[in-house]
Amino acid sequence: MGSSAQAIDSAFVGRRILTEAGFKEAAILVKDGVVKEIVSMSQVPDGVPVEDAGDLVLIPGLVDCHVHVNEPGRTEWEGFITATRAAAAGGVTTIVDMPLNCIPVTTTLEAFHKKLEAIDGLLTVDCAFWGGVVPGNHTELEKMVAQGVLGFKCFLIHSGIDDFPNATESDLRKAMPILAKLGVPLLVHAEMDCSPEHGDHFDPSERLRKEPRSYAAFLQSRPRHWENEAVKLVSKLSEEFNCRVHIVHLSSSDALSIVEAAKAKKLPFSAETCPHYLTFAAEDIPDGDTRFKCAPPIREKENADLLWAALKKGTIDFVVSDHSPCTPELKLMKEGDFDKAWGGIASLQFGLPAVWTFAKQRGHKLEEVVGWMSENTAKFAGLYGSKGKIAPGFDADFVMLDPEGSFVVEKKNVEHRHKETPHEGRLFNGVVKRTYVRGTKVYDEGVFAKEAHGKKILSGRLDASKKVTTNSR
Repeated sequence: MGSSAQAIDSAFVGRRILTEAGFKEAAILVKDGVVKEIVSMSQVPDGVPVEDAGDLVLIPGLVDCHVHVNEPGRTEWEGFITATRAAAAGGVTTIVDMPLNCIPVTTTLEAFHKKLEAIDGLLTVDCAFWGGVVPGNHTELEKMVAQGVLGFKCFLIHSGIDDFPNATESDLRKAMPILAKLGVPLLVHAEMDCSPEHGDHFDPSERLRKEPRSYAAFLQSRPRHWENEAVKLVSKLSEEFNCRVHIVHLSSSDALSIVEAAKAKKLPFSAETCPHYLTFAAEDIPDGDTRFKCAPPIREKENADLLWAALKKGTIDFVVSDHSPCTPELKLMKEGDFDKAWGGIASLQFGLPAVWTFAKQRGHKLEEVVGWMSENTAKFAGLYGSKGKIAPGFDADFVMLDPEGSFVVEKKNVEHRHKETPHEGRLFNGVVKRTYVRGTKVYDEGVFAKEAHGKKILSGRLDASKKVTTNSR
């Protein structure tokens, strides 16, 4: 029996709606921004406003749980207005913000409060938050979780900025018992510097200093075993402390066996990878094109093939953007210097079409991509139940997508603060037509809602405070 017109605010109808039973013709009834019921089209009550997807597919909004927004402090790199607009344009309805490269970095409760104050009224999509583990801040962790932080990121190698120093094994031994007690994950940038003073027999960066424009030299400067050793260390610590550990942006396929072994032991261990590791190959990256610089680096095609296989198998749990932009000047594109350029890929807007385009070529279905980029990411971040699926009780976060449509990435259609991205010039399938956050249309073929509809998510719950919002500065 369907709901009455008074019991719902709007209905979304379409011939290809992704439900728990797969794609089907259906109507989604929405009340107060939440899915109330999924019924047949004929059961939509008279007089209810209807959004018709027509022949477009209607899928749940993506949850990108690895995004560097950099506000406050380095807002000129990327701010919440531009980042959340880019997210909406890419079919992402929830992001989880990383604790760097903002100023101050989100490693204390005071810094977290400063970030929350700075972003009032700037969000087009919903946003949750990670904190950071750095040397000496273990006494802050419990306080930050109590105020809404979902978990903590650490680096085992220099982070790229001095105000977010890397954690040592000793630091992790102080933090992990606290995180295990709180039940929140430790997200690990898994690279360990094994240069000569730390165990390598040769200096992997020597060639890069001589050939700074060479991508092959840059790739050699961050070898796979740096990643492998880091994954090995934190899997050992995960077992020792029974602490949830998550490997961010896994790049080295050699580390997959370590992840598999941890999962075989039933450790609380998971891993993600990113569109750039799946859809680019080192052999194809031009020398001097620093838009491709990131850490860990984009590796060879055979490595990417093994990452795809691990994703299909479930060894890798999901795909996120690791959107890590900077100003064009810091990319040193004129010099083409891979040694000194900032490392990070600008990709928040293009994760869905990039992954869908290449997944389709490999025989994967769209519902698999949604699983990797919405359901599994929501589960990891503790947001499942409100995010990650179209089902009663979940937020009405929807994307109307033309999966067969195509577009070329051009600067004029990039919504990030800066237009430089290694995806420029690529032909992608998967055109995001419209995006809805909790039932409200926030993006419609290049046009954004005038009001900033996004909310902060604290401890998995929407911030209920009422504030005047605006989507412009």
